[in-house]
Amino acid sequence: MNNGSKRVNTVKLVGVALFTAIVVVLQYLGSFIKFGPFSISLVLVPIVIGAALYGKTAGAWLGFVFGIAVLISGDAAAFLTINFVGTILVVLLKGTLAGLAAGAVYKAIESRNVTFAVIASAIVCPVVNTGIFLIGSVVFFMDTMKAWAEGMGFGSNVFGFMIFGLVGANFLFELLVNVVLSPVIVRLIQVGTKAKIKSV
Repeated sequence: MNNGSKRVNTVKLVGVALFTAIVVVLQYLGSFIKFGPFSISLVLVPIVIGAALYGKTAGAWLGFVFGIAVLISGDAAAFLTINFVGTILVVLLKGTLAGLAAGAVYKAIESRNVTFAVIASAIVCPVVNTGIFLIGSVVFFMDTMKAWAEGMGFGSNVFGFMIFGLVGANFLFELLVNVVLSPVIVRLIQVGTKAKIKSV
């Protein structure tokens, strides 16, 4: 392995470590911001950025760390008491697959247009995150969803409750924040990296 390859690997390792720390910090800070019953996932922004800069494996790792942070922070406590194994599976899977999908989408589009690739990744990440959560809710927590739907005035319209009462506001906020911030931050990092390389 030549010095150039070692330097690239070191930069990637440091970058992924930095984004890992950001994911953990943002998860804990985000747990104080709530729209509806759940806290906002500000964490999806660094997951998208990490996936765009360092690849889908890094995205999957950051998503996995997000899942671990959710479990430790207590954000999933209500679900853990209902189905412990199901909750762990859903929380880890939704984060990991969201990061993996963001990285895969970025890689597929990057050669055509970097900005569009980041925007597409920023859309895919919350869609996958929320989609896996909804699927997991149906598979593991359907009885609870029915009870919550009735309690919130949705009657027997469980899917309406899940979309509009459970995840609607959170999803829209996460999507908006992702689409606005991710392309700007990726662009700034890429410009800064190019400028640093030229000055060396």
